[in-house]
Amino acid sequence: KKIYPDDTKFSIGKANTLRDGTDATIIALGTEVSEALMAAQMLAQEGIQVRVLDAVTVKPLDETAVIHASKETGAIIVAENHNVKTGLFASVCETLAQNAPCIAHAVAIQDEFGEVGNYEELLHRFHLSAEDIAAQVKNAVEEKQKK
Repeated sequence: KKIYPDDTKFSIGKANTLRDGTDATIIALGTEVSEALMAAQMLAQEGIQVRVLDAVTVKPLDETAVIHASKETGAIIVAENHNVKTGLFASVCETLAQNAPCIAHAVAIQDEFGEVGNYEELLHRFHLSAEDIAAQVKNAVEEKQKK
């Protein structure tokens, strides 16, 4: 799914806000950006307003955007098709721990080797679909409300 116009200019280390929201923030990367936007649309129908950031790069990470999202929404869900221990989630958690702790969940490959296959099948195999992202957002929002 096309997210940006062909002439879009990206800045290394600068996240792009694709949707605003106040209940939680999804920080997505790569192919997970379109899944994050679909999840946000699904959640909006349930009254949950989710900010969606395209991280664009992991290194350097837009720490300012991560910190603001933490302080403004109180819950971060990272969506990426990388290993949860070494990708975007790890970088986001380090930034949160040092600057603005909040609830953080990952939709990522759980410390296992990847596989080759049809894109849609792999999304479901590794629990990276819009539905999986939406479920993690609901968990995080529920957790945030209990505090």
